[in-house]
Amino acid sequence: MKDFLEKFSLKGKKAIVTGGTKGLGYGMAEGLLEAGCEVAIIGSSDKTKSTAAAFVEQGYKCHGVKADLRNTQDNYRAFDDCLAALNGDLDILVTAAGIQRRHRAEDFPIEEWDEVMSINLRSVFIMCQLAGKTMLKQSSGRIINIASMTSFFGSELIPAYAASKGGIAQLTKALSNEWSSKGVNVNAIAPGYMVTKLTADMKEKNPKQYEEITGRIPKHRWGQAEDLKGLSVFLSSEASSYITGAIIPVDGGYLGK
Repeated sequence: MKDFLEKFSLKGKKAIVTGGTKGLGYGMAEGLLEAGCEVAIIGSSDKTKSTAAAFVEQGYKCHGVKADLRNTQDNYRAFDDCLAALNGDLDILVTAAGIQRRHRAEDFPIEEWDEVMSINLRSVFIMCQLAGKTMLKQSSGRIINIASMTSFFGSELIPAYAASKGGIAQLTKALSNEWSSKGVNVNAIAPGYMVTKLTADMKEKNPKQYEEITGRIPKHRWGQAEDLKGLSVFLSSEASSYITGAIIPVDGGYLGK
């Protein structure tokens, strides 16, 4: 019988992580690498190559692909480049790329609405669709989408972001319904209030909201990218074989209070 702890190992597995050059995506990519996975990260800047190179210097197998995920064709091209770098194999997809725009709903520019939707939801579907086609052929795979606390409630001043993350939760369930019986598990991680560039301006622009949020978190702190590593590895591994269609909060207890 296989040793139980071996079920958590990602040794020999191959993954694509969008948004893997910074923030939560970087942390999750690092966690997969530490668990033995070979990872292709997609980022929007020249930092993508240097980030991958830094991982390689640490002894990990990592590849960097630069892409503008607002652009439809760049999604397809980036996926193909990642798959080529991974020698045509793919076991795991993590869709961590995301952007935030903050305005009152009555003033929200439609151009920024479209930009948020293109990266936070449209690109996610394209990547999931492409990964799904590969994974369905081999009857195995793990897809991890990144939802949010705003998948459960609407928040303030971020209507596009909230709508996109509500869509991520429903997309995750829909894909799971279609693919889980064919060996492809689809889940979403819903980070709580995390220390990232997306939330950095809240303390300055809406200090009252910032204080209310911090006061409600039972752990009495905002989360870090490090806090997502364990769940990312678990959902990518054989140990989570019966978990699919789930939207799992990592929020320091926020939703329970």
